Amino acid sequence: MKTKLSVNINKIATLRNARGGNLPDLVQVAKDCEKFGAEGITVHPRPDERHIRFVDVYDLKKIVTTEFNIEGFPDEKFLQLIEAIHPEQTTLVPDAAHVLTSSEGWDIEKNFEFLKTIVQRLKLTQTRVSIFVNPEIKQAEWAKKVGADRIEIYTGDYAHQFSTADKSELIKPYTACALAAEQVGLGVNAGHDLNLENLNFFKEQVVPLHEVSIGHALISDALYFGLQNTIHQYLQCLK
Repeated sequence: MKTKLSVNINKIATLRNARGGNLPDLVQVAKDCEKFGAEGITVHPRPDERHIRFVDVYDLKKIVTTEFNIEGFPDEKFLQLIEAIHPEQTTLVPDAAHVLTSSEGWDIEKNFEFLKTIVQRLKLTQTRVSIFVNPEIKQAEWAKKVGADRIEIYTGDYAHQFSTADKSELIKPYTACALAAEQVGLGVNAGHDLNLENLNFFKEQVVPLHEVSIGHALISDALYFGLQNTIHQYLQCLK
């Protein structure tokens, strides 16, 4: 099946914010990512706006022509943003305000009532709701119960162990989680530290896989290969 590439442009905003002003131009980078073949744009606005600012989300909504994916912790400010923007996809992550990056998924059973209420509210905006989870069968099953449309499997542990672990054993929780999601009628996304080294193997083994969201590694590779060439290389990994 075809797996879409959504480019997370948080790091572009980080670079811009380091000096103030509008260089690099976040909106232009998003347009270029789409022109170069990206099939989605992802942003993760955080409460401190240390990279993506809330005003950026409104600016991007005007120009994204593929699929706009907004991820974040569903506090009231975030929910109001989604209700204003109506993105094609909203990805719920369990990050506390102080964390540097998303490093684990939801325990959906433990947060069932909270997430169920959030999902019901978001469905009124016609957004597709994805829940960020660890690669566990039970999380896929609970995601269905809570009313989600997709899960996004956290791939940080996979990426960190890829060069040293037995790959056939390493991938098993991810394949099992994706299969469990498919069996209950959910789509499957994945993200966190996927890169040119580990992406193709993941794509070949994990079925279904509807979308990957990649930011840090892709933007870092673009420093060497250029943005257009880098996006083409990531798309090649997904063929």
